[in-house]
Amino acid sequence: MALPLQELVDLSTNFDDNPRLSYSLPAKAYLEQDYLDLEREIVYGKSWQYVCHVGQLKSPGDYITVDIQGQPIVVLLDRDRTLRAFYNVCLHRGHELLSGTGNTKTIVCPYHAWCYKLDGNLMSARYSDWMEDFDFADFKLMAVQVEEFCSMVWVNLDPDAASLAEQSGDLKNEILGYAPDIADLKHAHRLTYRIKANWKSVVDNFLECYHCAVAHKDFVSLVDMDNYLVTTQGIYSSHIAPAGKTENSAYGVENAAVQDHAVWWLWPNTCLLRYPGSPNWMVWRFIPVDAETTAETFDFFFEGDTPDAAQMEAIEYIDKVLQKEDIDIVESVQRGMKTPAYNQGRFVCNLNGLGESEHAVHHFHSLYLKAIEGHIATLTKD
Repeated sequence: MALPLQELVDLSTNFDDNPRLSYSLPAKAYLEQDYLDLEREIVYGKSWQYVCHVGQLKSPGDYITVDIQGQPIVVLLDRDRTLRAFYNVCLHRGHELLSGTGNTKTIVCPYHAWCYKLDGNLMSARYSDWMEDFDFADFKLMAVQVEEFCSMVWVNLDPDAASLAEQSGDLKNEILGYAPDIADLKHAHRLTYRIKANWKSVVDNFLECYHCAVAHKDFVSLVDMDNYLVTTQGIYSSHIAPAGKTENSAYGVENAAVQDHAVWWLWPNTCLLRYPGSPNWMVWRFIPVDAETTAETFDFFFEGDTPDAAQMEAIEYIDKVLQKEDIDIVESVQRGMKTPAYNQGRFVCNLNGLGESEHAVHHFHSLYLKAIEGHIATLTKD
């Protein structure tokens, strides 16, 4: 059921551009399925979504399939090494074409064996000569915007969306400044979770370190919290801190090549990061399942395709300690939002941009409300 126009307008009633005056999003935006149904259209249907590292599509014919909120997509490398993306749907009867990852010379539908070239053009259709007025050119796979950005592959379901490079401003330079070796790293490990909380609750939590000293005792010994800087701009925020100067209780970083904790949150649901330790790169995604369930995938990239002992120590800290702490937090928040005691909160923000502040959460809510305002404008333009 569509949300009433006035309800969408009222979402921003208590929101202020000044985070020190503003209230957060109302609880109903975290609880009701109607909001997620709308978000699938106006947020996930119009934003750049991470697919994989370019190293996972390195030979002609390599492909990977993904689901973007119910929309099946295949991304592949064509014979001329052109990156392409299509709706993963046969134009004969709508059957999905490819599954998982792999390498193929052509795209053959497993239902009736219609066959497409890697550029999406229909190559053959069994007994097509039985049909009248049938033109192969009318059955080309529907393309999706695809872009390589910082050695990562992204897609956007909105054909009119500006490129990620254009939308993200200086993000590429920031990432390459901290991770110049990103193109050479290899996918080595994945962690997955299913959390009983709305996806926005999960993002909110990752965007502030106001809670870190309270909830993450080991983490605050890993990084220098006195120099933890959070900056917001455009469609992303950065969270940068040097490694701590004393021995930490998280995992070993002695003589580590990487001496900074560098995190970028990219609207709406992707976290890009590099932790102190050996050369590494991580992509964390927070994927809505329903209004109160989020799937998380954490992909780890290292110089080798298998984590060594030190790298596994860091992964196990994230998996068994840090994630457990954060999951407990966001699931508790979700339960609290379902009570009559809570509707909206306030943002605790300092003026110097240091990590113990919630101004990046305010920035996220402003981007969310901007998407809502765009939808309202569409509904009322006539």
